[in-house]
Amino acid sequence: MSDAPTIPGVVRRYFELAPLPDHDAYLALFADDAVVEDEGTEHHGIASIRAWRAGVPEVTYTVTGADVTDGGVTVATARISGDFPGSPVTLRFHFEYGDDGRVRVLRIRP
Repeated sequence: MSDAPTIPGVVRRYFELAPLPDHDAYLALFADDAVVEDEGTEHHGIASIRAWRAGVPEVTYTVTGADVTDGGVTVATARISGDFPGSPVTLRFHFEYGDDGRVRVLRIRP
């Protein structure tokens, strides 16, 4: 990953675990009341995030950059490749996480 030393651990783990078939390890990154926004739809809580994740095609992620804002939000840019229309695509992942290191909000946007 580019800029790996500046990427918070939970964000780095997200991109390590997201392409793997072990959804339990991936879901453990999220707070119980987390919110994920993808393609304009919000998914609230672990059960909803699990259902969303089950519908995501297998993809590979190449992180091309990351910035941590003054507000503690990490915005990572990644190139996504897989079996979906328009592949590959570059997306921005906006992470908010709590003091416990778990993702509280993830917004995925072009």
